[in-house]
Amino acid sequence: MTDTTSAPPVRPASAVAPRLSGTVRIVGAGLLGASVGHALRAKGVDVALTDSSPAQLRLAVDYGAGRLTADDDQPVLIVVAVPPDVTADVVQAELGRFPDAVVTDVASVKLEPFRELQRRGVDLTRYIGSHPLAGRERGGAISARADLFIGRPWVVCRDEETRAADLALVEALALDVGAMPLEMTPEEHDRSVALTSHVPQVVASLLAARLAGAEDGALRLAGQGVRDTTRIAASAPELWVQILGANAGPVVEILDALAADLHAVSEALRQPAAPGARRIVAETIRSGNDGVERLPGKHGQNRRFESLVVMVDDTAGQLGRLFGELGELGVNVEDLRLEHSPGAQFGLAEISVEPAALQGAIAGLQERGWRIAGSTNE
Repeated sequence: MTDTTSAPPVRPASAVAPRLSGTVRIVGAGLLGASVGHALRAKGVDVALTDSSPAQLRLAVDYGAGRLTADDDQPVLIVVAVPPDVTADVVQAELGRFPDAVVTDVASVKLEPFRELQRRGVDLTRYIGSHPLAGRERGGAISARADLFIGRPWVVCRDEETRAADLALVEALALDVGAMPLEMTPEEHDRSVALTSHVPQVVASLLAARLAGAEDGALRLAGQGVRDTTRIAASAPELWVQILGANAGPVVEILDALAADLHAVSEALRQPAAPGARRIVAETIRSGNDGVERLPGKHGQNRRFESLVVMVDDTAGQLGRLFGELGELGVNVEDLRLEHSPGAQFGLAEISVEPAALQGAIAGLQERGWRIAGSTNE
């Protein structure tokens, strides 16, 4: 068996040179920590892993996320990837143990660990909080992926004490794993993720909880809408208790506003024919349209696309043939969603394209025998 405990990885000659040089120490070999390790090792960076769980650590090493730490390690950068409730403890310990290293963490809340370290009087000159906006419903080293961060935002929280060289190290980390560094204050970060991540988790979980006691007949009607809106409800309760507790203020503010909006809609629907009731419902849906329009699309752009729905037989190679024929028609696929039809041997592929390409795509696919189930211009 190959010894993975000490030898640094050898970077392939064809690989793009990493921005980071020297050893990167990762504390916490779960999903995020191990994924950072995989991505850096693919660049040829020396990654040393440690974790409070020997089994988790050995699993991450066996999968190739890094090597075991050595007593003589002198890391240039330390990535703390532990649960939020122990982030401050681990950051403090790492700053004390490695006085020449820059320390960052990848916790999903930034203000509470920062304030806790300040309360303890810890010198935070070499600490820079950060957060990659990436993850999966499944955790642990076994779920880690080298491509987890590609194209994802990576928030970096600098302050007036942050040295330019130290900031460059954390930004180099983000760039080396394929992410896009974005500077924010801890306050800005926590308010932002409350809206875009933490409240959606609560809403998805509450909606999914309605399904637990639903009749089987109702569940057989479940389509892509309910699957889309409940996907993240499969997340780990233990982790989210910590995240929501650490960011409770901003989350409560949004939940209170959301509760007021829900109450207004429910009151309108008690008497849907009453004066003003239809307007409340219509403006609620329209406000949702406005919000969706603001979400960045492909490559972070706000461009909108048209969509067509193609019926695809549930047999091997059909999606490949569909994409190949769209390519022959000169149609670029901007986005794709798949929905399987319950009890039927076909699925529905909703394909987003440039508006100018929609009619040509429909006509060309129909000429090639594809069945079009609908489009946004109908």
